[in-house]
Amino acid sequence: MSITDLIGPHLPYLRRFARALSGSQDSGDAYVVATLETLVADRQALRTDIDPKLAFYQLFLSIWNGAPINGKAPIRLEPDAKLEHLTPRSRQAFLLTSVEGFSHANAATVMGVDPPAFEALIDQAAREIAEQVATEVLIIEDEPIIAMDLEALVEGLGHTVTDVARTRAEAVKAVARARPGLVLADIQLADGSSGLDAVNDILGDFTVPVIFITAYPERLLTGAKPEPTFLITKPFQANTLKAVISQALFFDQKSSRIVDAA
Repeated sequence: MSITDLIGPHLPYLRRFARALSGSQDSGDAYVVATLETLVADRQALRTDIDPKLAFYQLFLSIWNGAPINGKAPIRLEPDAKLEHLTPRSRQAFLLTSVEGFSHANAATVMGVDPPAFEALIDQAAREIAEQVATEVLIIEDEPIIAMDLEALVEGLGHTVTDVARTRAEAVKAVARARPGLVLADIQLADGSSGLDAVNDILGDFTVPVIFITAYPERLLTGAKPEPTFLITKPFQANTLKAVISQALFFDQKSSRIVDAA
């Protein structure tokens, strides 16, 4: 089987994972490219004794964490693609299970740790998330049931929903009334308008972390154009939403602290 056949189906989802880890499309995609370049140079970098998806993610994390690959030095990224590793291993563990859907056993294999060590990382992530500062959230969603589910989940995490918008125009008006600290946005809205356009309108006025919700994430994870950094797949699970909200706010708080320090 060709390397394309082995890893092709998993590539869009590795992009999602990489972007969630880095908080940036450009940085996340740069690490994915580095992983692919490693495979082109040496196919033996991909383990054959475990499932190809596990091996693909494991190779990616070995590059992300700067570990040697098969005794060789890790690949070096261009200066503008390098990233200070802001996402600790506890959050790597949490994202692998909550967003990527790995079992704890498989996620431990991906991370190269034993089960007890992995459980300790998950426990640590839970403590970090519990300490996270609450914020105000705008929901852009045209399906009432999904909007209600999102509102309940967000409020269950300790956040406050400022408004629920069904269209691009409603979203812009909602932001004019109250600026949120986080936006959850569907892609296709009730009047045929786009959640992407609504978010672009919002981001034209101020910076806010955004999480997109779509039933077809692979369509937005090609790496060929500007795309969302944080993505939730419909139908979503509560733990997935919790993980992605936590990660989006994690990077937003990091940025705020850097600005304050400056």
